[in-house]
Amino acid sequence: MRRWLNKSLKRKLSLLLLVAVVLPLLATGAVSYRIALSLTEEKEKQSGMNTLRQVADKLDFMIRDVENMSVFIIGQKDIQQYLDNERADISLYTQNIGFLTNLVFSKPYISNITVTSAFDYPSLSNTTLLHSGLSAQLEGKEDYMRNNLKWWTSLYENQTTSDGLKRVVSLVRPIRNTSKFQPVGALSISLDEAEIRKILQASGWEKKGFVLLIDQQGHILSGDSPAWLNRPLTERLPNLDELSGRDGVFTYSGEGKEDNTVLYHTLSSLNWKLVGVIPTQVYTAQNQYVLTVTAYAIGIALLLAIALVLSFIQWVTRPLTGLASTMKDINPDEAIPTYKVKSEDEVGLLVHSYNKLSDRIQRLKEQVQQSEAKKKEADILALQAQINPHFLYNTLSSIHWIALMNKDKQIAEMVGALSDFLRFSLNKGEEFCPVQQEVAHAQNYAYIMSIRFQDKFETAFYVDPQLNSLPMLKLLLQPLIENSIMHGLQKKKGKGRLYVHGERSGETMTFVVEDTGIGMDEDKLREIRRSFGGLGNPAPEPERGRSGYGLRNVHQRLQLHYGSETGLRIESEPGAGTRISFTIPILEESP
Repeated sequence: MRRWLNKSLKRKLSLLLLVAVVLPLLATGAVSYRIALSLTEEKEKQSGMNTLRQVADKLDFMIRDVENMSVFIIGQKDIQQYLDNERADISLYTQNIGFLTNLVFSKPYISNITVTSAFDYPSLSNTTLLHSGLSAQLEGKEDYMRNNLKWWTSLYENQTTSDGLKRVVSLVRPIRNTSKFQPVGALSISLDEAEIRKILQASGWEKKGFVLLIDQQGHILSGDSPAWLNRPLTERLPNLDELSGRDGVFTYSGEGKEDNTVLYHTLSSLNWKLVGVIPTQVYTAQNQYVLTVTAYAIGIALLLAIALVLSFIQWVTRPLTGLASTMKDINPDEAIPTYKVKSEDEVGLLVHSYNKLSDRIQRLKEQVQQSEAKKKEADILALQAQINPHFLYNTLSSIHWIALMNKDKQIAEMVGALSDFLRFSLNKGEEFCPVQQEVAHAQNYAYIMSIRFQDKFETAFYVDPQLNSLPMLKLLLQPLIENSIMHGLQKKKGKGRLYVHGERSGETMTFVVEDTGIGMDEDKLREIRRSFGGLGNPAPEPERGRSGYGLRNVHQRLQLHYGSETGLRIESEPGAGTRISFTIPILEESP
């Protein structure tokens, strides 16, 4: 059997695909009922819990809004002044009534706001209360109110001249004098139960189920029917288990009735709970539909799978067989012969790749040769650019005039800087050096140029000492400094500044050369960036001596030595200066 299979890819694929397709289909049919039951029920529970959380978020927002509003009202200067006066002030009374009315008008879920005085002054309210159940709520809770900053009541009824009879739940807070912290009154803000019920009804809950909001004592604050308000939850759902924890899901049977799924979620702002009830028949009915569809689908798929697998194997293996007979005699040392492409699928792509392999190898060889040639050319140009005859002549001329006119130690310092500069530029043609040497070379150059162009600029170097011993490609900073001086600071009226930064970030180090020179406009900046080109897309050669030639040289050297991801980044604004930076990886030792 094994030998029979090993001699033919067609036989292997046929057997493997038949097993891979038929067995999962049969297994799916065997467990489809359990999967459908579990997934449908879990999805319904998850959807219900998400709905409860969304409703809880809306209620939490209302509660926090009321609590924040209460702090705002208590701290109001006019409220404090009215409650703290030796006698009632009619002007303050009128003004505060208008203030409270505006607040209630802006919040549709607030029924009324009432401020009572500890000195029997007329109460402040946005409406006239004909009857209020708040007094009954507060009976026997005087000690609790004195020791707590706030308290939420259970559901009670208010009757006003403007809205009539309404069921509300209120936030009650004592008001204290802001200067002496003595009790001067109390504040109550009432939430309209009808508005809470609108939120519950708009949640999209199952039509055959319902959602309830219960308080800390387990009484119904709001729900689908006003008849159950302010009654214990256990009357609506007899023999209900305790709702322990903040969230939960369980099956509830009730008194011999059909099973229901009960979900509950606790509000984050208060210890109120949202309780949702979903009849089990909601998702069991869905299971029957899923089972029917699954049974038909598996039966049809099983028949089609066998026929399609056999025809598919024959269709796929035909071109592979022809390709194998052509490729088996290929000599690896010779050019790969072309094979006629008859399709555009994966087999056709495979043949097309073989046809392109020989050309691709040749192109890669040519690119490597060109890259090496460009690398050597860029390094030679970088070395040659450091020994600019005009630079040497101007420097020597400066030394000469300083010697004639000043006769001080400045001559020795300048000659020393020039000596170090030339010595580093011609150090046996090495490509890499420690960061400390590169920075010292740049400092020598900046010092020499500051002597040439006295009172034109000041220089500051800020380089992390941790970088001193790390290797980097040499002759990168000096061309950037030269560009800043010659094309930015020299042309500026007045004295400018030149900053050189170096810092480490993880496994890379970043250097920045920034000046306060004349800067560049967007067209000039775009021209310089275009001149950089790339390793695979050479840019037009800029005219030597013009701005951008040295930058292009540094940019290409960075990409040749560190990869195409590196290179110069240039930012500039006319009149504000120019910032040039590059980031290179940290190497343990010079290549």
